[in-house]
Amino acid sequence: MHNNHKKVSLITKFIVMFTVFGVISTLVSGIFTFMTQTRIYHNECESNLKNITDQLNSMIQDDGEDFIDVLDYFKEHRDEMHIKPESAGDYQPELLAFRKLFAQKYPNKTYGVDITFSEMDDDLQKVYAEYKVDYWMTMFSQASESFNLAYTYFIYPDPEPDITYFIDPLPETKEVNGEEYYSLGFHGFEDPEKYKMVWEAWHTGKNPSGFDVFDNEFGYTYAYYSPVWIDSEEIGLVCAEISVERVHSTIIHDVLLLSTGMIVAIVIGIFIMVMLLRKIFLYRILNLEKNIALYSNSKDVSLAGAIQQQEQGDDEIRSLSDQFASMITELKNYMDNLQQVTAEKERIGAELSVATTIQEGMLPRIFPPYPDRKEFDLYASMDPAKEVGGDFYDFFMVDEDHIALVMADVSGKGVPAALFMVIAKTLIKNAAQMGKDPSETLEYANDQLADNEGQMFVTVWMAIIEISTGKGIAANAGHEHPALRHENGKYELVVYRHSPAVATMEGIPFRQHEFELQPGDSLFVYTDGVPEATDAHDELFGTDRMIEALNQDPDASQDVVLANVRKAVDAFVKDAPQFDDLTMLGFKYYGVEGKHDS
Repeated sequence: MHNNHKKVSLITKFIVMFTVFGVISTLVSGIFTFMTQTRIYHNECESNLKNITDQLNSMIQDDGEDFIDVLDYFKEHRDEMHIKPESAGDYQPELLAFRKLFAQKYPNKTYGVDITFSEMDDDLQKVYAEYKVDYWMTMFSQASESFNLAYTYFIYPDPEPDITYFIDPLPETKEVNGEEYYSLGFHGFEDPEKYKMVWEAWHTGKNPSGFDVFDNEFGYTYAYYSPVWIDSEEIGLVCAEISVERVHSTIIHDVLLLSTGMIVAIVIGIFIMVMLLRKIFLYRILNLEKNIALYSNSKDVSLAGAIQQQEQGDDEIRSLSDQFASMITELKNYMDNLQQVTAEKERIGAELSVATTIQEGMLPRIFPPYPDRKEFDLYASMDPAKEVGGDFYDFFMVDEDHIALVMADVSGKGVPAALFMVIAKTLIKNAAQMGKDPSETLEYANDQLADNEGQMFVTVWMAIIEISTGKGIAANAGHEHPALRHENGKYELVVYRHSPAVATMEGIPFRQHEFELQPGDSLFVYTDGVPEATDAHDELFGTDRMIEALNQDPDASQDVVLANVRKAVDAFVKDAPQFDDLTMLGFKYYGVEGKHDS
């Protein structure tokens, strides 16, 4: 009876301690959750603002002088510019109108190459400026939607402390000759006392140290600004706002739900604890003590199995029973486990080997690939850094007179990159074979891949070449610059402006440019694994060494040219491990008459 009284007393004390602990834990958890969720949400808001302003700033800087030309035109002629509200989100009609008018006024000329903005007549400047303003309004609007922002816009002092809105995705409208148009160039006063960060960003030319916080038509709002510099001139500010008005009510609601759930759990836990302590735990402890004493006296090894059979719990008592029994069976269990681990490693190795074979099978491996075609020589290779890689090359006939060349590099390594590679390669090939040009092909692949959960992206160089003429169209989505060799000349890098990588953001356009290969010209494309190959001293192989290797025997067949580059890389890195996939493709154009044997 005395022992029974002690057990009841311990249970009662434990219930009281558990209840007090539960109440305190509920209060502390609620307070901590509210503070943490509030901070996390605010940090997320701030991060989104900084990310989108930096990203839009980078896009504007990429536009460079063209953006400044349109901005200068806007400052002088904004009242004359007409953009219809129904064109919101679709700037293609303005672009087509510009291209049509440009072709009429300047036949066989290319904007930005043969004709600059300032060289166009007034009518064409107006049409182009309307297209570019509508384009940037679309980009800013899409950015707001992607990051769940209230408002993004571009402003410039006019004059300080007044400002003018150049890019305003939410403009008012006006009526001109019975037609409704956007009212561009809203002009307002930015109070330096209220909008301190605006003027800090403008005066310092750097991102501000904090955020402007105020109430407006979007509610309780954070605002952030990023100064835009082009050619060492500060031209304006990219601005973004996000509303956080509902955050506190949402967090309080979540905290109340959490607290209610904890209270219910505490009540149920106390009831279960009482039942377990009274009917199970104490009995199991006494039974374990009895078996241990019996083994201590008899040294009977079979008691280990008996203890495990009798103990059916899943807690510390079961752990004590298992530890005692494992003194006898530990070595055998260890050996069995070792055999299982070895078998699992062998299985994984076999699966990786199959994955490598599958990936290699997806890339063209038979050379020459088109033995009946004498107009060109083509060779490619890919050496992954791991069992499977993210680089890939591809080439295929779009039709009888056009061949497509693709060189790409997926972010990351290993199996995830290889899976992403398979999807990207398939999308690009399917789009090209449907008749799309390189920029349209990359736009199609980008829209399909942009919303991937792994936030992966792929840099792509792609060209489609007309075999009968040597004329081609190429697009470069964040990839390495190709190398070109004219007949009897040397390989040299062809450097031009990139588009963003594929899958970085949905809806972005991709630049493309035309080129022409003459008989005897050669083209070399590659991934960053070539110039970024690193030796034991962390020195990069670099494009200079790559060009030198290409020019070692430039008249050789393309397989020899690629082999020379690979030999140069191996000689440079020596025993240093290969950290990135190494992929190359060489293409030599002979023209319609084909290769002449010397």
